[in-house]
Amino acid sequence: MSANEIVKPIEVFKGTAWQAETVKDMLKDNEIETFFGDGIWGTDARYDSAPETAGSVHVYVQNDDYESARIVVDRYYDDISGDY
Repeated sequence: MSANEIVKPIEVFKGTAWQAETVKDMLKDNEIETFFGDGIWGTDARYDSAPETAGSVHVYVQNDDYESARIVVDRYYDDISGDY
């Protein structure tokens, strides 16, 4: 990526603070840099808040990492649903 290219964060996940940390760790393990959105609300919110509530935490990645990140997030959903 050249210095003139704009890095646009794209949301790949939204959930509780605990879920977002888990997804962030999985992405980090795959060398994908993450950014949190709604961090202030997310850190003050209950850990069992639903993904669509004010307490949800959004996980973003750079636009050029989006496809790889979606694979990791899909694997997270497979893991929590028990589909192997």
